[in-house]
Amino acid sequence: MRLGIFGGTFDPIHYGHLLLADCCLEVQHLDQVWFMLAATPPHKQQQAISPNNARLEMVNLALAGHSALKSSSLELERGGVSYTVDTLAHILQETPDCELFLLLGTDSWHDLPNWHKPKEICQLATPVVVHRAGEKIPDFTTAADFCSPEQLRQIEQSQVIMPAMDLASSDLRARIAADKSLRFRTPAAVEQYILQHQLYRPTP
Repeated sequence: MRLGIFGGTFDPIHYGHLLLADCCLEVQHLDQVWFMLAATPPHKQQQAISPNNARLEMVNLALAGHSALKSSSLELERGGVSYTVDTLAHILQETPDCELFLLLGTDSWHDLPNWHKPKEICQLATPVVVHRAGEKIPDFTTAADFCSPEQLRQIEQSQVIMPAMDLASSDLRARIAADKSLRFRTPAAVEQYILQHQLYRPTP
């Protein structure tokens, strides 16, 4: 099985996340993409994150009806700081017959040298670098210190271009805090969940 892993807090999930996953499914001929919800991302240890159950429920609502897109609570159940290398190793241990692809936006790709054990990450999974149409081509030489020339060629050949969509979870949180609509930014079921559970509202 060709399995794509798309990690993040998804706080909240939005159409940009869904489009990225769908483009990777199509271009890389993936069988599935797992939305891997992070418990505590290393770079967000001081940032307040919505409860695990709320983020997982929003992802499940967003993915309803998409058989090839699935949520994974592996990192939530493991708890603690979520290191990608540990997650990839666990998946391969449980399903050794699958080929892993790690879906990364350009910001994450350029930051990969600062991640925990980036060399091992690239040995466990092929990074699929996704950038928006019209954006500058990512710099693939940033991984030259921990990837072989052959690996870098494979990573460059695996890149995916998605339609331009300027959405960010932080912007959605700000809109809710300002009592603005999320219409056409996230699935209606996710927006209703946010409103029903009063997420992202200013603290009284």
